[in-house]
Amino acid sequence: MPNNNLNLKVLESRFMCSATNMAQIPPTSLPEMAFLGRSNVGKSSFINQLLGRKIAKSSATPGKTQMANFFTTTWQLGAEKIAFGCIDLPGFGYAKVSKSLQEEWGAFLCTLLQQRSSIKLFLHLIDARHLHLSQDENVQVFLQSFVKPDQSIRCVYTKFDKLTSHAKHALLQEHPNALVSVLKPSTLKSKFGSLKHLQITLLNALLGRI
Repeated sequence: MPNNNLNLKVLESRFMCSATNMAQIPPTSLPEMAFLGRSNVGKSSFINQLLGRKIAKSSATPGKTQMANFFTTTWQLGAEKIAFGCIDLPGFGYAKVSKSLQEEWGAFLCTLLQQRSSIKLFLHLIDARHLHLSQDENVQVFLQSFVKPDQSIRCVYTKFDKLTSHAKHALLQEHPNALVSVLKPSTLKSKFGSLKHLQITLLNALLGRI
């Protein structure tokens, strides 16, 4: 379990570049998180919360732009400074006709996930109101097909604040250690977690500490 008694501060977060093919992706010596989620899952808002500034933007043409956005950030956890990268991948599931992730994303984005060894954490964002969608289940199967021993996959349930009290407890009963996200972190009851708990948990997962 992460030590939530430590102070955590986001020191810096900045945009690096966008890439539409493997030749454009930036080199890195840092561990990276990759963010995946269906269109309208609230991915940009989540990234902005996590990184402490409005740095990620929603696509003006969802389902059409096959672009990966790269960021770097530095956090201080207690006395330790930790720098890492983030990769914001386009939302999937926008097409009216159901397609697999590989069909919708094409070769570039799938190759990026499979071959970029600096990715240590795949962060799959799932709308808490719509569990067990076939698109999300297929993404889990796809990630599990190539994830390496030094990589991990975590799910975060977004829009948790949109659920009824009964639905919140049902989700946590099904997933006792679920990580949840809300639009306004200050409104989240402590029994469901906190932004700080989420940040520390993901940081430790990224670094292979849990």
